[in-house]
Amino acid sequence: MGTGENLIASEKVQRLQTALHAKAKEAPSFRFYSLRDKVWRADVLTVAWQTVRRNGGAAGVDGETVADIESLGVDHWLGVLARDLKEGTYRPRAVRQVLIPKKKRGQFRPLGIPCLRDRVAQTAAMLVLSPIFEADLQPEQYAYRPGRDAKDAVSRVHRLLTTGHQEVVDADLSDYLDPSSYCPQAYEECSNRVV
Repeated sequence: MGTGENLIASEKVQRLQTALHAKAKEAPSFRFYSLRDKVWRADVLTVAWQTVRRNGGAAGVDGETVADIESLGVDHWLGVLARDLKEGTYRPRAVRQVLIPKKKRGQFRPLGIPCLRDRVAQTAAMLVLSPIFEADLQPEQYAYRPGRDAKDAVSRVHRLLTTGHQEVVDADLSDYLDPSSYCPQAYEECSNRVV
């Protein structure tokens, strides 16, 4: 796949995202009943592949790497994925779990590593769904949004404080979904079985 084709795919996906965002923004009560056909589009899958490839990362439980896919042929690999998505035969594979150390010595947190195939499918779904959900978010929401990060949030808080606002609300939910807090035995068993 040449550079020109990549640019065309990227431009097509941007136009799709712009159209989805515009529809969601102009008609908040509109329901997008069928988006499946957008996820398996060749341009969407190409951009999803490029994103996953650029992010790198370890192989999932199947051991398949970016180099493996490139040696087999990316277009063919994406074609098989598109077919499986379209026909409804796509099934995500198990997620490889590794434990990574936390800042606190002796503590670990589980990290799931999906297979490349699943990462591409998830990224394709995200490319289609993000513009729709983005339309509903308030400007002051910063987490997990494209073009926004923690530094932007801090800058916004600083601007508000210097223009007369006197209160800041901060919430740290880092352990909110910690599985060890609600099922220690299952967490212990899961932690001991690193794939």
